[in-house]
Amino acid sequence: MTFPPLNADENAQVPWPEPQSPVEIRQSIPPRQTGDAERQATTSSKKSSERRMTWKDFINISISMAGAQIAWTLELGYGTPFLRGLGLPEQLTSLVWLAGPISGLIAQPLIGAISDASTSAYRRRFWIWLATAALVISTLVLAYVEAIASFLVDMFSHMEDWNPDRKKKVSHLAIGIAIACFYILDFALNALQASLRNLLLDLTPAEQLATGNAWHGRMTHAGNIVGYTLGSQDLDKWPILKPFGKGQFRKVCLLTFVILSITVAITCLTQHEVAKERSANSEGGFRDVINNITKAITKLPKPIRRVCIVQIFAFIGWFPFLFYATVWMGEVMAYEIGGEPTVADATRAGELALLLSSIVSVVVGTVLPYLAQRDTRLLSKGDDDEDEDEEISRIRAMVRSWKAEAARMGRPLHLPAMPFMLRNIWTGGLLLFGLLMMSTFFVSTVVQATVVIALVGISWAIACWVPFAIIMEFLKEVDAAASAPPVAPQSYATRRGTHGRVASSPAIWRGMQDPRNSERTPLLRRQSLRLDYEAETGEIPTPMAGGTVLGIHNLAIVLPQFIIALVATAIFRIVDSSADSDPNNVYYGKTGVSWVLRFGGLSALIGAAFSRAVAPTRTEKEMRRRLAEMKETEESS
Repeated sequence: MTFPPLNADENAQVPWPEPQSPVEIRQSIPPRQTGDAERQATTSSKKSSERRMTWKDFINISISMAGAQIAWTLELGYGTPFLRGLGLPEQLTSLVWLAGPISGLIAQPLIGAISDASTSAYRRRFWIWLATAALVISTLVLAYVEAIASFLVDMFSHMEDWNPDRKKKVSHLAIGIAIACFYILDFALNALQASLRNLLLDLTPAEQLATGNAWHGRMTHAGNIVGYTLGSQDLDKWPILKPFGKGQFRKVCLLTFVILSITVAITCLTQHEVAKERSANSEGGFRDVINNITKAITKLPKPIRRVCIVQIFAFIGWFPFLFYATVWMGEVMAYEIGGEPTVADATRAGELALLLSSIVSVVVGTVLPYLAQRDTRLLSKGDDDEDEDEEISRIRAMVRSWKAEAARMGRPLHLPAMPFMLRNIWTGGLLLFGLLMMSTFFVSTVVQATVVIALVGISWAIACWVPFAIIMEFLKEVDAAASAPPVAPQSYATRRGTHGRVASSPAIWRGMQDPRNSERTPLLRRQSLRLDYEAETGEIPTPMAGGTVLGIHNLAIVLPQFIIALVATAIFRIVDSSADSDPNNVYYGKTGVSWVLRFGGLSALIGAAFSRAVAPTRTEKEMRRRLAEMKETEESS
């Protein structure tokens, strides 16, 4: 019999270069290192992963994402008009919004590494509270920035109110304070969202991470809807807000502060982390932080690297839409009416379409996870010390009892069904997004553009859910494989020729006899996981600091923003500079944004192709294997 290569990944539908297998080069299995590697693993405590979470738990742990997203809508929806109203020149506003990618590059990996190095029972919640405090302060300062600037000028200069120099100083100081606050806002929001994801990773069992990330996505979309709704209301007419002064922006800031404080309090007061013991080889302090970041970059596991590669192409597609959807609506409106529309009309049409997109995202984010919901009959019973043969015997006995019960009831046996796999959902979302961006070739009316933007909400719901669920499950898988006890060398010989179908063929999964051996020693489930991981990736599993890895994953999301800035500039210069139109027109005669969106759509389609190389998660593979064993038992009995 000819066996597939040890490190072949038959779950991946796109071939990847095969590294050297650790099994081939290892001369002996080292003794298990106790206490060091395992304690630096992704999960903060095994106790936290033993208890299954209820829907109330998911609401409590994810509701802060809604508060954080409302703060994002405050910045994105009001930031530029507010700064322009203070007197900041238009050409300088782009420098202010460099805060977003810069904070994404710095804050999330750094906060993840620092909290990973901590052993405190508040290592994630400390940063959640700290980031929230920074958000509250910066938001309140922005709400009253002109009054604060006026007070400071009066305190230090003693100039009369009618003096033109005083007005100029107040304006300049207000602009400076507002810019500083927006930078603090960006860094704090990145720190808050990173810490919330790290908390979810620590406290959620591996088989429920898909559900947990779905709740994160739902809360994010709900935050968008609340933020857009607040922005569309005339808050000056709300009696409860009249004592706080006039101004729409000020009222939105105050409501954001209240909602954010309440949601974060709910999360932090209902979640309980477990303190970690410091490992023997820990250097402590800043050195541990640097070691976590260096290790995450240089030893990023192959499954996570593949997710990051897909994310780069995906967000090269997403950023053009996120930046220019409203502008594109204005160009379509100009084409439809045959003239230049007002900025207010174009913006209003774009915001309506984005609101519809957010509503679609909430609906899809609520419905779609049920299609990927995992039948508990296919999940592990939580005993990693159960060996392979014991689990197979238990599955067979369970199927026989189901069959006997079905016969007594006079009905056919219905085995559990496999849900939609996360990888397939992700691929579908990227394909849909790419096709929608390519449909801009045929869009000529505002109604058509509104439909396209609304449908993008389907793909955005998937983008906010699936990649994070996949990467967190991979982190749990690496952690479990690295903490498994070493396996005798003959176990590799027993299993290596048959690994390729481990995910779906139960007889093969049990291990075929090597012709040279007359006996096979059953492996514990966690030992089996270590063998499967090494055979599938060609790498020796090394425990990873989960928060740091999620920060590195965020780099794959942020870096495309710089790429798009360069590509969009080049496209605008080539397409719009040659257009024969009035240079004072903002929309009429312009097609540059459409071409930028099409470029993003092409990148999303490339990302969809690469997503086929992302292997199923450990939970999905084990579910598929158990279902195959159930079907075999049903047929044989």
